[in-house]
Amino acid sequence: MEPTGRTDGDQLDTSDLPWYSDLMGVRIIGISGGSGSGKTTIVQRISQVIPDFICLAQDSYYKSAEFVDNENITAFNFDHPSAFDTDLMVEQLQELKRGQTIQVPVYDFVHHRRRAETTAVTPSNLVIFEGIMVFVDPRVRDLLDLKLYVDTPDDIRFIRRLKRDITDRGRTVESVITQYLDVVRPGHLEFVEPTKAYADLIIPEGGSNEKALQVLTSFMQGIG
Repeated sequence: MEPTGRTDGDQLDTSDLPWYSDLMGVRIIGISGGSGSGKTTIVQRISQVIPDFICLAQDSYYKSAEFVDNENITAFNFDHPSAFDTDLMVEQLQELKRGQTIQVPVYDFVHHRRRAETTAVTPSNLVIFEGIMVFVDPRVRDLLDLKLYVDTPDDIRFIRRLKRDITDRGRTVESVITQYLDVVRPGHLEFVEPTKAYADLIIPEGGSNEKALQVLTSFMQGIG
């Protein structure tokens, strides 16, 4: 699938967006960008315009890696496409497209494993699917009706990731730095950054780019 209608924040070419002229059924918006780029802020801004939607995180589809801890954090590469259960991801996105309820995995980021329980997700007319590698697999891209890429400088993303991993995931500073240098940064350059070419809309600086956010919210109002 070739990239379509790319723009960097001024206007969005909707001519190749299949649901723009046909607003019936389930539409899926994919939001990608590096770890700590501000994808959650974009979701929050969309929620101000269209309150009735569901948000699905690619992180839910990580494979279990119980053997990982602060001492051997790079023993499992969470920044490689193979870290995700992509087959299940594609299957459940297809089910949402068909209007079916899915059972989304619940991932424990402290113990690096998928929990036994799942979360039932009932489809809405709008589904937002966000994650660092949402655009990597062509099967996923083909299911997305709109692709947004949040483009934020590396230093800002690292600081956000450092604070999150220490506060929310019980990580040490040393383990976060080691993981970032050994796998996160290389993974971003190899797998995440190149997928920017598939984006319909690129949002520089993430939630700090008020102009781009105004364009996005104006567009979302038109389809809400």
